Amino acid sequence: MIVAVIDIGKTNAKVALVDLATLSEIALRRIANAPVRQAPYPHHDVEALWTFILDSLSDLNRERRIDAISITTHGATGALVDAAGELALPVLDYEFDGPDELAAGYDAVRPPFAETGTPRLPIGLNLGAQFFWLEKRFPAQFAKAAAMLTYPQYWALRLTGVAANEVTSLGCHTDLWNPWTSDYSSLVDRMGWRLLMAPVRPAKDRLGSILPAIARQTGLDPATPMFCGLHDSNASLLPHLLADRPPFSVVSTGTWVVSMAVGGRKVELDAARDTLVNVNALGDPVPSARFMGGREFSLLTDGQPQEWSEADVAAVLARQVLLLPSTQQGSGPFPHRDAQWVNAENLSPGRRFAAISFYLALMTATCLELIGGNGATTVEGPFAQNQLFNRMLAAATGRPVVASETSTGTSIGAALLASDGVPAMSKGKRTEPPADPAWQAYGQAWRKIAAA
Repeated sequence: MIVAVIDIGKTNAKVALVDLATLSEIALRRIANAPVRQAPYPHHDVEALWTFILDSLSDLNRERRIDAISITTHGATGALVDAAGELALPVLDYEFDGPDELAAGYDAVRPPFAETGTPRLPIGLNLGAQFFWLEKRFPAQFAKAAAMLTYPQYWALRLTGVAANEVTSLGCHTDLWNPWTSDYSSLVDRMGWRLLMAPVRPAKDRLGSILPAIARQTGLDPATPMFCGLHDSNASLLPHLLADRPPFSVVSTGTWVVSMAVGGRKVELDAARDTLVNVNALGDPVPSARFMGGREFSLLTDGQPQEWSEADVAAVLARQVLLLPSTQQGSGPFPHRDAQWVNAENLSPGRRFAAISFYLALMTATCLELIGGNGATTVEGPFAQNQLFNRMLAAATGRPVVASETSTGTSIGAALLASDGVPAMSKGKRTEPPADPAWQAYGQAWRKIAAA
């Protein structure tokens, strides 16, 4: 079966063809994804994305017949649609700081961390805060909303005409979901939103076939099924939930680096350090932590990997050239620290790249420690190809790191929603903790200064 996966990340949007027989991507279309910075507030360019999605489905279907469609998107995003399925308000960009204007009012009504597993986050990173701000600032438009949708399901609505919500996006630091009762949180009832919330459907649910107009425009079979879809980090986790034996951890890398621990050590999550309770595609709570590592990598390197040598690595370890948190503030395990370089005079590009890779690995190791990560760690997404990241992550955790062979685990996970089988995972390259004590000494020096 060939599944077309619509994969909308914060930085890039993709449509990939996944062959379920081999669990491999066989074709890919990609564009940059940037918000529209215009009135009434910064918002997602859904019409540009819609054109890209339809054009990609049409092009890819000419290459290989598409048997089904699935979808995955970034979190912290939702849509308000009217009775006709049109947007009542633009889809707000979660990096917009407008919701902070009403922080005091929102804090008075949001549920405690113990109820939702949601930390209080700045800007629009709590979806509940977005909806709260939109209702207060645009009451007339908000009143036209007939349904509140999580972001993957907004796209599913446009493709099928079926309105739904799904737990991995609802459980992604929204304040809207109680993972312990598998129901909407007290915020939803306090704000009178429950009747607006579209029905909750499992990620694997077949919502229906694509709309006739979509079939005509793309050339797809009108009977092509559309699956409900899920949040992108949980798409990365799904293949491992189905195939791996706990304990294990999965690190999903993209704009955000999201660490998830399955069967790990019991720890008390620290809401002040951006730990949270995600909800996986099976509906179960998953201790998680995150930081904006992909964004940091782009800012620090202009998005380009650099050439490096083992001599560069040895020099960085010996001099203990350290990049300390945080390049992106406001989230992550060190949300209020200013980034700082130590012993970084006259760095060559290769040595700078090594220190940046080590910083990202040590931030990830900190996240894994905070959520009780145990067992092997699988790295999904772009960072899986960074050998220095994987080596330092193995050194810092003292556990093996497995680099996923797929370019994006999100596409594979989302495609699995169309499968009834259990995947035979291709594990990828395994990195054991380095024997050289310089690696552990470097990590200890970084942690000591970062914790000061």
